[in-house]
Amino acid sequence: MPAPGEPVQLLPRALTAHTPDPVEAIRIALKAYEGPAPRSAMIAVATRVDASVIRLTNAQWTIDAKAIGAAFGLERVTLVNDYTPVAASVTTLDAAAGDLAPLGAVAPVTGGTRVVLGPGTGFGVAALAPVEDRLAILATEAGHAEFGPATQDEMALWPHLERVGGRVTAEVVLSGPGIFRLAKALAAHRGVACPYTMPNDVLAAARHGDALAVDVLDLFARWLGRFAGDLALTFEASGGVFIAGGIAPRMVDILQKGSFREAFDHKAPHEGWAKKVPVFVIVHAEPALEGLAALVTNPRRFVFKSQGWSAA
Repeated sequence: MPAPGEPVQLLPRALTAHTPDPVEAIRIALKAYEGPAPRSAMIAVATRVDASVIRLTNAQWTIDAKAIGAAFGLERVTLVNDYTPVAASVTTLDAAAGDLAPLGAVAPVTGGTRVVLGPGTGFGVAALAPVEDRLAILATEAGHAEFGPATQDEMALWPHLERVGGRVTAEVVLSGPGIFRLAKALAAHRGVACPYTMPNDVLAAARHGDALAVDVLDLFARWLGRFAGDLALTFEASGGVFIAGGIAPRMVDILQKGSFREAFDHKAPHEGWAKKVPVFVIVHAEPALEGLAALVTNPRRFVFKSQGWSAA
């Protein structure tokens, strides 16, 4: 593990779709590692962590803590939800250093509860709550909470939205696949063909001024702001809301235009409170790795749920 203040050493990436299992992915990563043999591992997984053998939600891997430990001669393997380290990262990220981009007025970050959320392949959510002299990390499945229309225009759009498992959840619409679903729904509502084949097409088209794509991303920003504000209320997140994931850093300018913050603040009877909550997009390239480093170098500072295996 890195010493406090020592930079995180990045290793090669291996895509889940291109690698049969996590053991092989770890072997690929360690080929570029020249330090002492690792003695333990902490692995962040994109699903509920309730056992030492876990099937990922949006990939074909099974994460088996004991099998990983045996393959590499480790003393201990710890599994955590992927948003546990993202939550820990906000204790180290610095707006002045360019790690964070503000959405709305820059209010001072207090010592209150903080919420991290992230639209990407899925939608992760965790809270970081101060408890005496420690920080409790609450990883959640809030991305699978139901999401509904709030205006007449949205109600008219709803019949065109694709359901997943018979539901429209935050993750269904506020994710990479969600952007594509919004584009198809808005095109169907307008009676036109959807010209895109993947989420990146929508982002690229919006950059070129395509009207449908611009409207899709404005709708996405508004809905993301609404849901983020609801999470702020849920967790009394006076310490701030931090948006991670692969999508928000690529559309910071769109999120800063106003629809996001207007929807975030529209929380009567608590609008006055909501307007004071600082909101940032995490633009640091690897917040989860920074968070993992924080967890393993200062374990007494954090309390969090985990599962794992130990050779002892």
